[in-house]
Amino acid sequence: MTEQIPRTIGPVLVLDDLSDGRMALAALFIVPGEAAPGPIRAEGMDHRPAALARYDSATVWRTRFTLPVGRASSYDWNGQSFAVASDLTGDLRLGYVSCNGEEIGDMDRAESERNVMWARLRAQHEAAPLGLLLHGGDQIYADEVTQGHPLTEDWPEDFERHPTPAQVADLRHHLRERFLMRYAALYRAPQFAWLAARVPSLMQWDDHDICDGWGSLRRSRTESTVGETLFSEARAAFLIFQQATVDGDLPARFADPKGQHLDWTVRGQGLRIIAPDLRGERTRRRVMGPGGWAAMEAETARPDPGHSFLMSSVPLLGPRLSILETIMVLIPSMQKYEDDLRDQWQSRAHREEWRRMLRMVREMALREGHGITALSGEIHLATRAEMTLGPGIALDQLVASGVAHRAPPKGWARFLGALARLGESPLRGHPIRVRPLPGQRALYTAERNWLLLERSGGAWSARWDLEHSGLTPPLPL
Repeated sequence: MTEQIPRTIGPVLVLDDLSDGRMALAALFIVPGEAAPGPIRAEGMDHRPAALARYDSATVWRTRFTLPVGRASSYDWNGQSFAVASDLTGDLRLGYVSCNGEEIGDMDRAESERNVMWARLRAQHEAAPLGLLLHGGDQIYADEVTQGHPLTEDWPEDFERHPTPAQVADLRHHLRERFLMRYAALYRAPQFAWLAARVPSLMQWDDHDICDGWGSLRRSRTESTVGETLFSEARAAFLIFQQATVDGDLPARFADPKGQHLDWTVRGQGLRIIAPDLRGERTRRRVMGPGGWAAMEAETARPDPGHSFLMSSVPLLGPRLSILETIMVLIPSMQKYEDDLRDQWQSRAHREEWRRMLRMVREMALREGHGITALSGEIHLATRAEMTLGPGIALDQLVASGVAHRAPPKGWARFLGALARLGESPLRGHPIRVRPLPGQRALYTAERNWLLLERSGGAWSARWDLEHSGLTPPLPL
């Protein structure tokens, strides 16, 4: 029996690009059946939707329009006006979130409990508007979309090695419809929907947007017919629901118009947001492929004055993990968690790539008139770290993880803190230190959270909103 979309979902605003003093936007709608949503009216002009994808019970539509960057603005749809804080030229507030879900039973959680931090985000926006909302990975937890089909019921532990073309076609349809329903459930939640209609989003994916550990699983899984089908459908859903686009129609912010990798960069006045794709070309032996590295090299060489935020879905700065990897190899019952460590930059399998990325970031950070901060998620905890670059100069990393994912036990946070105190220095002369959040004593804070980035008078600062402790004091960047 086909699941139903009960009502129109949207608009969900996605930032296509910033250029020529305009904010290019895409408004996403999920509509029951095939009926089109009404036009969006902006600056006295009507903008009509185009169908992006058709499903059994619904159609996904996109409406593209622009707003001026130099002032706050608004648009109208379906008899309602939506204010947008589109002035990105002076003082500015940005939100950063990650890990919007859980691996098991995410859709069965009480909405009020699951989305409590989204409600807090809305309250912050109502108090002082956010210009953009950055999503740093795991926007959905798609781990359960493989269930309910005979080819993937026990993925990745067990799956059909030699499916017939008919079975693959049936699996593709199953996955496609399940991705639709998961995104629809998240996007119609009122706590998210209100914000998403007023604050343009920028999203980059991580493993759970595909499946747990994608890219760190064995090649026998990821390069199988079933694995390739899963990745293909997850990627298509990522483009449709997180980027409001499809292949052949990527916005100008993407580095590769053909989409072989999905790195993107947005440039505003004194602001650059760089989001490398750490999943699209990943294997057990590499984090990024040739296309991704070429895009990062181009951004490193670009003289962009102001401040850059580098969205690294897995933390760029963190504790030494070789000890944990050795323990997991020696203890059979822990080997099932090996892919979790393979996901990290600090894994022994990725150490040379890690150094390569850190050298690029160091080059950007030391450029006169330019600052850079790494933003990360993935670990379901809040923390920060610094890499010393020279006298009085350090690279800041801010980790905000768990806007909906509940925090792990405090004992795990203490264990990671003990590991972090051992120190790490992948680049000679540039030690990494994990630091507590402002106002906190532990190195890792085990509370759900999101991150507020503020530019005032040209200077940036950061504050974490912690579920139980509230807003931290500001951290100058």
